[in-house]
Amino acid sequence: MARLYLKKNEDIRIKSGHPWVFSNEIRNIEGEAENGDIVEAFDSHGKFLGSGLYNGNSLISLRILDNGFEGNFHAYAKNHLHRAVNLRKLFYPNRDSFRMCFSESDFMPGLIIDKYNSTYVMQVYSFGIERNINEIVKVLTEDFKARNIFTRHEPHLRKIEGLSENNTVFLGSEAEEMIDDGKVKYLIDFKTSQKTGFYFDQCDNREFTGRFAFGKKVLDAFCNCGGFGLHSAVGGAGSVDFVDSSAIEIENARNNFRLNSSLYKGIVGGFISEDVFDFMQNAYNFDKKYNVIILDPPAFAKNKKSVATALKGYEKLNRLAIQLLEGNGVLITSSCSHHVTQHDFLEAVNKAGVKSNRKIQLIYLNGASLDHPRLLPMPESSYLKFAVFHVI
Repeated sequence: MARLYLKKNEDIRIKSGHPWVFSNEIRNIEGEAENGDIVEAFDSHGKFLGSGLYNGNSLISLRILDNGFEGNFHAYAKNHLHRAVNLRKLFYPNRDSFRMCFSESDFMPGLIIDKYNSTYVMQVYSFGIERNINEIVKVLTEDFKARNIFTRHEPHLRKIEGLSENNTVFLGSEAEEMIDDGKVKYLIDFKTSQKTGFYFDQCDNREFTGRFAFGKKVLDAFCNCGGFGLHSAVGGAGSVDFVDSSAIEIENARNNFRLNSSLYKGIVGGFISEDVFDFMQNAYNFDKKYNVIILDPPAFAKNKKSVATALKGYEKLNRLAIQLLEGNGVLITSSCSHHVTQHDFLEAVNKAGVKSNRKIQLIYLNGASLDHPRLLPMPESSYLKFAVFHVI
């Protein structure tokens, strides 16, 4: 096994628990190290730091595994995937669908697995996981009785790692799945849905949102397949407008609204395929008002260079929403841009309140759902900002 040595003082972040070694932190490598190999890492004094997945063509040259690695990747994967599922079952004992593996946070660097009943959808973003993908498939098949296993990668992340952008069906097919998040059912069409098929990271926040909805006029903006609006309907909303620029997602939201119709009666659902900024501006021009507005936009900042522009976008979006709220309204707003800090996101919302001449009170702050554990030394694992404001 090849050995990688860090430059002097480049071990501090690693010893604190951050699992990435960057290419400019490496002093030298002893032995032959091919991309995807498992390599041992040492500090500049020769102290062992851990074993990791190597990729000499990536800025992230080594993704460190935890101390449980003893030379057998199959045994390592089996242990960690069982541990990951057992953790989820602690807080979701009655659910069969959730994020099963959250990459570095579950000590499986570069591997995301979303579980939809017996269908497992993977995203692979490290060369080492790609090299060992058949071992992952074997564990899912033998230990978890998978019926379907396939990938739904984000191409730009694969490209950074030097991996093919193509998706693969390892077992079964990409058949539809009916899932539930504990309260609401969803029909997932993997061929048309975004990401792996569903955004599990907002599940807990969707449920929380339902408590503000009773008797209210609710706007679910960037609704995707309708999760926030559906929980608002279950919470007794008087009406819910679902808005998304994707006609496919609006149809998914409509179908999911029908699917859960037994959970609510007499609730009016509006389904609008339109750019959210345009919709809210037009609603403001026609003096349309809501009691609760939910904003769950895609990431505005894809990299550090776009943060300033993203913050202006968040400020504008939240200002439009605040202007549409009745007095004593509720603004529920999110950012999934990990390059945007929580402080800067909240400051953008505050500016939106000031420019709208409205007083806002922060009443709840959260991150991703419980199936997205975070590593404290790794800010990259804590990307989602979710905030609820009382707007006076």
